[in-house]
Order: sequence, then structure tokens, then C-alpha cells
Amino acid sequence: MTLDPVHVDGIADLATEVRAAVDETDQTALAERAFAEFLDPLYDSSGNVALDPLGEHGKHKVSTADIALTDAPYPTHHGLDAGTINPTTFKNGLVVDVSQAAMAGVPSDIDLHRGRTIVMTVHTNDTAANFEETDWRMDDDGYARRRILRAPRVDRHEQVVVHALALYLAESDHALEQHEVVGDLLVLDGPIYPTGLLKWVERDPELERLIIEREEFTDVIGNYIELVERFVDRDVPLTGFVKNSASKAITRELRRVSGVPWVDDSDFFRRVLERHDGDGELQTDTLTFTGWYRSRAGTDGVLADGTIDLDRERNLDDEAYEVTFFVIYDPRDDLLYRVEAPYVFTRDEQRREALTTQFLGAVARERGPPLAVGKADELARIGRRGKETIRRRIEHAFESDQQTDYNDKRWGPAEWVDH
Repeated sequence: MTLDPVHVDGIADLATEVRAAVDETDQTALAERAFAEFLDPLYDSSGNVALDPLGEHGKHKVSTADIALTDAPYPTHHGLDAGTINPTTFKNGLVVDVSQAAMAGVPSDIDLHRGRTIVMTVHTNDTAANFEETDWRMDDDGYARRRILRAPRVDRHEQVVVHALALYLAESDHALEQHEVVGDLLVLDGPIYPTGLLKWVERDPELERLIIEREEFTDVIGNYIELVERFVDRDVPLTGFVKNSASKAITRELRRVSGVPWVDDSDFFRRVLERHDGDGELQTDTLTFTGWYRSRAGTDGVLADGTIDLDRERNLDDEAYEVTFFVIYDPRDDLLYRVEAPYVFTRDEQRREALTTQFLGAVARERGPPLAVGKADELARIGRRGKETIRRRIEHAFESDQQTDYNDKRWGPAEWVDH
């Protein structure tokens, strides 16, 4: 043990001092005021609308038991997810990530579940390296598609680049390849657009140039635009279920106008949607949720503001692609979920209500993501043992060992979390 009990007690005393300076009653009142007064609509610092309610602005609750028994408006649904081995650097200078994407259905479809799209992305600064990218190759009796993609050369952020390219190409290409099997509803495990890429616009000038200028990235983003268009053509809703939103766009604007103290949007909405009884105990018999919003805040607005030229014609009006979302709070596990859909699917009130009922029922029954998303996560996830096996096979193929440091010895390889 690195800390004696006396040290632990001392740390607890420090925390008590900090706690004494924070009044949660005041925070609850501030959250209520910010939600009521500043989100209908929310303006950015330039006076433009960053967040706009669709329909009546407010918060709602529903009995968890009742909504769990409600018939799903979309009887079948499909989920899609992608997992990676995480970026790995080898002693020969290569930086590699491998991603696989899978789709799952409810009811189950064994052939669909067997399908995979696998992408290996490779970065090297060795000008003599002459390996070539590959086109898609078929494997596993035609159930698996795989390819190599060479990442653009960068001086920094090599791991970020190979990870994003592998993850989002596998996810978007698998969705396009399998979209015709979706009958009622598709739910991506995560946002509807590649948020991890779009954040580059505000993260670093070198990354911003890549996402704006290099076709490797504009092509991937274009896949998501095409995905929206294909689902519009088929009149099948495309949605995303975000389990761990890291967005700070709304709280950043709220902090400017109302001084809210929360670190990110999830913290703010959790405080808004919590319900307590007269004794201050959290009530857990209902799901609480917001109405739908059309968002241009943060990365939600990147595809609509002309920052990225995808060099392709859009088949729909610009606002059709805009991000819309609503938020669900499940007090049973103290977890917050964000459900997304392009505006083209949510501008109709009846469809918004159907999607709201669909996801509330799924969360009530599953205590988490819809069943097909959970299945897709299981199919696409590459576990720790699988990652090590793949890395060892790559070491053998490269005739070069994985590069490690003391932290790898002490803690093991760090896990990346996608948002």
C-alpha cells in the first residue's frame, strides 16, 4: 500500500474543505435557470444560433417499468460498431492501427454477424518505404473485406492519425456495404458523424490542414454524408447512440452567459435531469429526458459551416445533414446517453416521437444501449488478448518488435476511448 491510513484520512479532510465551498443547492438552481432561460435557443458569441429546440423546450419523465413494456415503433433494428487494437509503434518506425467493423441485427442474423470490414492503417516517415495501399480484398468465404491504407506523413500526432483513419473508414465503409439489410432503423454505436476527426478543426493546425486538404480524410467524411443520403432514399432512420459524450460545446457557451461550473455537457444535463425526493434521495423509478435539439455547437456545426470542402455534390439541402439530439438520464446507474439523428429524420414531429419512444424503451429494458448496439459492440470489440495476439503476429510479419517504454512495463498498454 502506497498510502498509510493517516494519509488517506488527510486526503479526505482536504476533500471536506473543498466540499464546504461548493453548495449543490445553488448548483441545482443554476442548472435549472440555465436550462430554462438560455437553451431556447442558445446563441454563440457571434450571435448565431448554436442550439435550437425542435418543438417545445422542456424536460420530461416516464415510468421506467411502463416504457419498458411499450411496443417498439421500429420492430427491427440494427446496430453497427467498430473496434481497434489501438495505435502501436514498432522499432522499424511504423505506426499501425487495425480496426474491424461489424453490424448486428434484432432479430439475429448469423450471416450478417459474420460479416467484417477490416482496415490496417500504416504511418511511416521512411521515404524509402515502398509498400503500397491495397484495394478491398475478400476473405472468409466472402464475409470479410480487408485493406491497407497508408496514412499521410505527419511530424506529430502519428497515433491519432492512424487510429482515426482505421476506425472511421472501417465503420463508414461497413455501414455503406451493409445498409440494404437494415429494414426499420440503424443505430451507430456513437455519433452519426466522425467526431474524432471533426475535432481536429479546433485541435491543432497540422491536423486541421489534414482534414481539410487530404482526400483520405475528406473521403471518409464523405462516406458519412453518403450514408445519410442512402438512408433518406430508403426512408429508414439513421441514428447514433452516444454512451460517453465528451462534448463541451454547450457548457462553453453557457459559461459565457450564465457562469455554469460544469466541465462538460453531460455534467450539465445530468444535473438538469436528476430528480430527488423531499429528503434529497435520488428517485430511480423514472427515466428523464430532454426534448430534441438542432445543434450547430462545436463539432456539430463543422459539416454545415463550409470549413470542409468534400468535393462532392450533396443530394439534400444543407440543413438536412445537421445534427439533432436528445438526452436520456437513467438514474438506476446514474448514466446519461445522447441520441443523435440527422435533421432530415427529425424535422417531422411524429418521427421524433417514435424515435424518442424507441430509445426510451430500449434503455429501460437494457439499462444501456439498444440490444443491437450491444451485440455489435461484442462483435467488433477486440479484447486485450486479441490485441496482443494481433500485435505479436504483426511483429513477426514486420520482423520488428513493438516499441515499449517503462509505463508499458508498469501499467500495460493504455486503452483508447473513442467519442
